[in-house]
Amino acid sequence: VQVMESGGGLVQAGGSLRLSCTVSGATFDDYGMAWFRQAPGKEREGVASADSNGRTRYVESVKGRFTISRDTAKNTVDLQLATLKPEDTAKYYCAADPTSTGCHILSRQFFSYWGEGTQVTVSS
Repeated sequence: VQVMESGGGLVQAGGSLRLSCTVSGATFDDYGMAWFRQAPGKEREGVASADSNGRTRYVESVKGRFTISRDTAKNTVDLQLATLKPEDTAKYYCAADPTSTGCHILSRQFFSYWGEGTQVTVSS
């Protein structure tokens, strides 16, 4: 199973970005998918997830600003980031969970497959 992210970059506070994640080598519909992020010196945290049934979950700090969406025809899961803040600056990782268990609690331990990450930098 391969997971690959794209779409990061530098944006001003208040701006928007769209991250995309492509999954190959697996039956996409069977996997729960999530986005995590890790800022320098901090733990990796779950940001948003969409389980195999399409149910979504968000960490409190991004609710109302970020939107996760799955496209089963393309085997992709996107993360739309809006109203970005400097504290959103981090490396963002896409991950796949064979059971969707991790999606319900945004816990990284359940995610078996990870991309290499894409950097998002928000300037003030």
